[in-house]
Amino acid sequence: MTPVLYSFRRCPYAMRARLGVAAAGITVELREIVLRDKAPEFLAASPSATVPCLVLPDEVIDESIDIMVWALSQNDPGGWLDMPASGYDLIAEADGPFKQALDRTKYTTRYPDCDPAEERGKAHAFLHRLNDQIGEQAFLFGDAPTLADMAILPFARQFAFIDKARFDAEDWLSLSGWLEGFLQSQRFTSIMPKLAKWQAGDDPVMFPFDQG
Repeated sequence: MTPVLYSFRRCPYAMRARLGVAAAGITVELREIVLRDKAPEFLAASPSATVPCLVLPDEVIDESIDIMVWALSQNDPGGWLDMPASGYDLIAEADGPFKQALDRTKYTTRYPDCDPAEERGKAHAFLHRLNDQIGEQAFLFGDAPTLADMAILPFARQFAFIDKARFDAEDWLSLSGWLEGFLQSQRFTSIMPKLAKWQAGDDPVMFPFDQG
């Protein structure tokens, strides 16, 4: 059985999963889910009813980091798993306090009791730390990407596009270069195709696509 990856193009968690699967070169059937109209097959498969969800012959993985680690544990030609333990700490902070501040900055109407300026400040503090970590390097831990880079970049992208002009005007040149390099890369382009909503009976869409 070919693994099935339920995904949603713009979701940063799903981007993570697609990045990991593509880096590992593992072929999956990619099924695009519409979050406001979730396919019954997806709801039956995913314990959390959230994307991404990877269905394997003997298990279901529905946490984005777990999907990345599973894929790279099969094959890791880029050495993404070869990073210091502090990389996992950065991922945990990105998934916790940073994502919380991001959501409260982006979706202000959902959090009427929160101060958007204060939340933006919390997010900026984390991003400035990433900027300092990158420094003169291309990536967080040197001249090659690791799991931490590829797990955090989709969320840095999401934050940047809340107000791209403001993001670009901030004093974090290293961070901006890191993000822009990712956005302009063939790797990013290859995981962002526009697909129609998946329905049972559709011809399978095999992923990863050619990365050139």
